[in-house]
Amino acid sequence: MRFGLFIPQGWRLDLVDIPTARHWEVMRDLATYADGGAWDSLWVYDHFHTVPVPTGEATHEAWSLMSAYAATTTRIKLGQMCTAMSYRNPVYLAKVAATVDVISGGRVQMGIGGGWYEHEWRAYGYGFPSAGVRLGRLDEGVQIMRDAWRDGRVTLDGKHYQVDDAIVAPKPLQEAGIPLWIAGGGEKVTLKIAAKYAQYTNFTSEPDGFAHKSKVLEEHCANVGTDYGAIVRSANFNAVVGTSEADVAERVERIRARQVAKANPEAVDAMLANATSPDAASGTPEQVVERLSRLRDLGCEYAILYFPEAAYDRSGIELFEREVIPALS
Repeated sequence: MRFGLFIPQGWRLDLVDIPTARHWEVMRDLATYADGGAWDSLWVYDHFHTVPVPTGEATHEAWSLMSAYAATTTRIKLGQMCTAMSYRNPVYLAKVAATVDVISGGRVQMGIGGGWYEHEWRAYGYGFPSAGVRLGRLDEGVQIMRDAWRDGRVTLDGKHYQVDDAIVAPKPLQEAGIPLWIAGGGEKVTLKIAAKYAQYTNFTSEPDGFAHKSKVLEEHCANVGTDYGAIVRSANFNAVVGTSEADVAERVERIRARQVAKANPEAVDAMLANATSPDAASGTPEQVVERLSRLRDLGCEYAILYFPEAAYDRSGIELFEREVIPALS
């Protein structure tokens, strides 16, 4: 099993009470820490407004951060989980990602999905088209990016996007192009797109759901003629890790206290429930190993961890590095 780490960027109220002038310092230092450790990749979210509710708190932009991390790290892979296809023209996004890949020395990963956060879609003037339209754009956009990175120029006369001999130079440094992580578990469309184009997938961490989505993906691969075994399946996990259950509870309470100062308690509690559910990577190291082992045995080869206290306290991350990663790597 390989491991990725989300870097706090404000979206989940994870930079509260840190002065804006220090945000980059905090994010950069954590990225540098991960770059020097056991993590295979670092990740950001592609969102503009906070959750669990929109607030005036910071949410730093994903691809700006990608470029910054490309210049300030040396080893670790750099991803977004996940870029919303409709937020940027796909050939423009292919150009941005190729430039970041060159800056990084060939370490960018393209997490891509249809997008879902209706409030920020409408607020930013994107409307909120039907799921069919959003997924149609995802399908065409992924084709555009793949061809642009492979050939250095691309043409597509699609239903949603029209690109006429667009030049994407330089191409990414990665010889096969930037790896595509198709995110989402929609069984009729998203997983079929993944079967056609993905090197990685990312869907639910709930064991029964993971097993079912994997079976659906395998069926789509058989139907479109691609190798199911070549696609790495991943999942995201919320993580609050402590030396004891009491330690975990105290950490959760500190997280809650910061967040309820900015958002209503009911919404915060609903979000934190995801961090302490049976499907999260929270608990003592022994409990976390048990939970992640269950997913690994179902074929989950890659776990991406989100620690809500990361900007304030790295001790949970350090405990995970010492006692969980060696047990599962």
